Amino acid sequence: MSTHAATAPASTIRHGLLDHARRRPVALGLIGLGLLAATLVVGVALGTVSVPLGDTVAILGHRLLGWPATVTWSDSADTIIFELRLPRVLTAMAVGVALSLAGATYQGLLRNPLADPYVLGTASGAALGAAIALIIPVQFVLLGLGLLQLFAFVGAIAAVVVVYRLARLGSGNRSMTTILLTGYAVGSLLAAALTMTMYLSGNNLRQIFNYMLGSFSNSSWPELVVALPLITVGSAIILSRARSLNAMLLGEETASHFGLDVRRERLVLLFAATLITAAAVAVSGLIGFVGLVIPHLVRLVVGPNARALLPLSAIYGAIFLALADLIARIPGELPVGVITAIIGAPFFLYLLRRYHVGYEL
Repeated sequence: MSTHAATAPASTIRHGLLDHARRRPVALGLIGLGLLAATLVVGVALGTVSVPLGDTVAILGHRLLGWPATVTWSDSADTIIFELRLPRVLTAMAVGVALSLAGATYQGLLRNPLADPYVLGTASGAALGAAIALIIPVQFVLLGLGLLQLFAFVGAIAAVVVVYRLARLGSGNRSMTTILLTGYAVGSLLAAALTMTMYLSGNNLRQIFNYMLGSFSNSSWPELVVALPLITVGSAIILSRARSLNAMLLGEETASHFGLDVRRERLVLLFAATLITAAAVAVSGLIGFVGLVIPHLVRLVVGPNARALLPLSAIYGAIFLALADLIARIPGELPVGVITAIIGAPFFLYLLRRYHVGYEL
């Protein structure tokens, strides 16, 4: 009797803590969705030419949802909201989702919280592709994308393919170390090629720097229509593999004992993360710290469970990058990569100091 009385409260407390842990991601997700909607409206309303918040909501509701409304706004306000700012904000959110999910995926696969979406040479490949496109005298548009975006996408994909082929992925932890080191080596080689291309670029050097610092100033509906399906498909693949990513956090040998085809799942996750990263950098340029800080911060709050980590990283990554872009364009078109670095670098240094980043994923 006494033993039962002593153990019952402990069991009750344990179940209560588990219920609280399960509810936390749901609450954070609902809060994040609310903040995401608010960020969308505020991001579309504010800018060098402000549009009243009521008119912004009415325009969005009328154009997107077909709400009946008495038109009280000017044609210029409608153009600013729907043709200029809305595709820009949605592109920033899509890129935020892509970079955050890719960062969380690479961190899980490599079991390294310092991994980011560019760890396998994606950034160097995209930058080199963009630089080559700028020095080519021929320009054209295909599927809504210019030569720069197409070459950046191809360069990012090609870089990871080269890394994958050189590393010759196998099973076990050693193969992941090999692919990581190969990524650094290939990235360094591509960076050297980029430096040479920049040296030969002449008057196009400023455009190359603008791409490397990231920007949404030229965002448009055609670019978003091309990039969004790639990001959506890749993100859906990653989210559907949350359980596989959880298993691999325990170690690839342990995951294989659970019946997981480690090599196949790893390849699928690498493909999906590379796809969404390439689509993101093609339309935005190189934007740092989003895929590094956001998954790390979410992990500190909800833990390493990928079933909560991945969707929350996507939501808060979209919010963070949309707000960073808003801050970048209010004073007059600063590179958004500068804003994310100013916000992300000190914050990440704070996390390093406080949590020592030595925990196991």
